[in-house]
Amino acid sequence: MNTFGENLKSLRELNKLSQKEFASKLGTTQQRVSEWECNKVEPSLYNIIKIIKVLNTTFEELTEGLE
Repeated sequence: MNTFGENLKSLRELNKLSQKEFASKLGTTQQRVSEWECNKVEPSLYNIIKIIKVLNTTFEELTEGLE
């Protein structure tokens, strides 16, 4: 079973983006991206929509394996 953070990190790495570059594209901080990837905080729906656009992915891919 995957976590949201693991899925986010692998999709970000597939797009060859550092946490800092990814955060910049989202208009957030590298610290916030790290918190998402470590499953400390869940992104808002607004940020999930931005994540999907920046990573050129789908909601299904981003949430694959979650329960």
